Amino acid sequence: MNRPQPNEYPAWGETYISKVDGEIFEILEDQVFSVPVLFESNKEKENFAYAEGKWTLKEMLGHLIDSERIFVYRMTSFARNEKQHLPGFEEDDYVANARFNERNYEDMIEEFSVLRKANLYFFKSLNEEELNRKGIACEREINVKSILFIIAGHIIHHVGVLKERYYVV
Repeated sequence: MNRPQPNEYPAWGETYISKVDGEIFEILEDQVFSVPVLFESNKEKENFAYAEGKWTLKEMLGHLIDSERIFVYRMTSFARNEKQHLPGFEEDDYVANARFNERNYEDMIEEFSVLRKANLYFFKSLNEEELNRKGIACEREINVKSILFIIAGHIIHHVGVLKERYYVV
């Protein structure tokens, strides 16, 4: 699948879309396994935050789960030709109100994997027309294909942060 063009998404999307290098479905499928392995292999750091006020590993994983749900809701809405504008979300507020640090870490790892596996069925069901449909989210126009690339790039971005600042391996 060809990558989205800059006129198909807001400027903030470039942060994530630019990180996607390769076939999008291979990347998304690889993340089903690579992300859980990364978090599982760093279980001893589940409550670690690299600085005061920064998210713990558990909170980072929770953010990835929440973001996946929100992005897929947007994709679903726009693929189904929703005309209503969708709101943005403040990631720090979501994390602050989610109680991720109280949850079972292994359950969260499994939740990410199951969520992504389920979403892959949806992603693969979309045809060219649906991928090109647009909608308004966060007061900006974006198409479904761009959100698909953002989902993959968002994970790539945060895995980079985990390796750089949380010293996960």
